[in-house]
Amino acid sequence: MANATIDAKKANIFKTYGGSEKNTGSTEAQVALLTERINHISQHIKGGNKKDHSSNLSLIKMVGQRKRLLQYLSRTNLTGYRELIAKLGLRK
Repeated sequence: MANATIDAKKANIFKTYGGSEKNTGSTEAQVALLTERINHISQHIKGGNKKDHSSNLSLIKMVGQRKRLLQYLSRTNLTGYRELIAKLGLRK
C-alpha cells in the first residue's frame, strides 16, 4: 500500500509542476520531486535518527543535484525559475 501512495504523490507532483503525469523529465518536475524527497529525509533525520549516515549522505547528494538543476533552470528560463522558487518556498 505504501508504494501506491508514493506513486500517487509522484504523479501529483509531475502533474502540478510538469504539466502532465507523463512529463517526468522536465526540470521543474525534477526539482519539485527532489524538494519533496529532501523534506522527507530531513524530517527523518531530525526525528531522532541523527546517526543515520546513509540518509544524511543521500540528503547531501540530493541537495547538490537540486542545486545543479536550479542553476540550469535559471540559465535557460529565468521566469520559470523564479516562479518555481516561489511555489516551492525555497529561500532564493
